[in-house]
Amino acid sequence: MNLIEPTVHIVDDDVSFLTATSRLLLVSGFTVKTFLSASEFLAQYDCDARGCVVTDLQMPGLNGLDLQSALALTRDPLPLVFLTGHGDIASSVRAMRGGAEDFLEKRASKEELIDAIRRALARDEHEREARARHREREERFSALSVREFEVLSHVLQGRLNKQIAGELGINERTVKLHRTAIMAKLGVRSVAALSRLSQEAGVAAAAAPTFPKGQ
Repeated sequence: MNLIEPTVHIVDDDVSFLTATSRLLLVSGFTVKTFLSASEFLAQYDCDARGCVVTDLQMPGLNGLDLQSALALTRDPLPLVFLTGHGDIASSVRAMRGGAEDFLEKRASKEELIDAIRRALARDEHEREARARHREREERFSALSVREFEVLSHVLQGRLNKQIAGELGINERTVKLHRTAIMAKLGVRSVAALSRLSQEAGVAAAAAPTFPKGQ
């Protein structure tokens, strides 16, 4: 369990608004960091840190949508809540399509803002765990050799060792050794578990090797 509290990063070039919003969230029990520009925030951004971003839309230099695009390119992008005094339909649509948690006007109520932030923090926790599980599965499959991937493809199609040996032009004992190695590297003990893990990792039965490193 991660004991480090998630941080709400507020990005806004309006100093008075930045200060007022920061105080509001601190009093509400959030851990807060403030930034006067998107560039300042990105310069210190740590993709391993949990939290969310509350950002203005219109700012000098990089605006809120630019910030959203930059975060989308990172390994673990933080969810964004747009809080702006200069919103328009086109910008709100673009922000939401880009995955923003919410798009609020600066005159939104305290309750609306806090609700959006709580949803963004919960989303960050859920998506971060999902990405970590996906990366862990990719690491397992990356340990397979090209030949092991070939054997895996046939196993997922339900073929027997003898059939796989005939298809690949190798002896049956070698197929058994490859199957044992595959099970060990992927950490599974049955074909059912192997099939389930392969589906979760997006490895199709007839697909070409996706992650192999060796031969």
